[in-house]
Amino acid sequence: MENALQIEGLTKQYKGFSLQDVTFCIPQGTVMGLIGPNGAGKTTVIKCIMNLVRKDTGEIRVFGMDPVRHGARIKERIGFVYDMPCQFGDVRLGRIASALGPFYPEWDEKRFRDLAGKFELPLEKVYKKLSHGTKTKFSLALALAHNADLVLMDEPTSGLDPVFRRDLLGLLAEILQDERKSILFSTHITSDLERIADFVTLLQNGAVVFSSPKDEILESWGMIKGGEELKPASEWPEIRGIRTGAFGVEVLTSDTGKSRKRLGPKILIERPSFDDIVTFTHQGGKHAC
Repeated sequence: MENALQIEGLTKQYKGFSLQDVTFCIPQGTVMGLIGPNGAGKTTVIKCIMNLVRKDTGEIRVFGMDPVRHGARIKERIGFVYDMPCQFGDVRLGRIASALGPFYPEWDEKRFRDLAGKFELPLEKVYKKLSHGTKTKFSLALALAHNADLVLMDEPTSGLDPVFRRDLLGLLAEILQDERKSILFSTHITSDLERIADFVTLLQNGAVVFSSPKDEILESWGMIKGGEELKPASEWPEIRGIRTGAFGVEVLTSDTGKSRKRLGPKILIERPSFDDIVTFTHQGGKHAC
């Protein structure tokens, strides 16, 4: 299977923050969920892909091409939904779409109008008068109207109501029926990913914790629940976080098989959510308390 996106050893240094050797790929025809707390580096990775910021080291290939050398060709095939949508504030939505369409060889005016109707977009309204959620819907309609082969979405469901979020996930599933299409979906609403993602990459403090098939992660990681007898588990290499509360001790393991062998077959191990994984790994790394 070919990769729509390949990132190897990506680094970017800012004052007080850096991306550190970020490596992952998106096979063609799949959804990659990019998760992590605010400030983990998700938006910086996407900006590097779009060549909005220059990487320091590493390699990025989009459809096998370098975004710096082949930026125009790549952007013709990318749909981009940014976390803070931005367009000409005093211009009506219909005019913005008419102005942007000619820049894309695959622009489909009928597709845009269909999406505008589906999203209930007020095409006669000026952009600056829209809510944040409606601006996101407009950005999404623009991104999907030119038959993009790779859709980059940075927190697209932030500020959207639950009904539209559900409809959006259904629309993304429809897109993926074409096996040439791929999606990078950055979000902190991890329940969305559990519905549609094929792969998940977790970033913490600019570094990749894991990048694996979603089902493999949910099968290998586990949440162990018990009492004080679990505290020594904090020294085991597969333990990624431990939390003590009023109702006992919770331990996050990245290898349920090893942990069960250490603790015995009667120990309670539940499947964690991605929220659990992000929270526990963020709270101080391996020995979060």
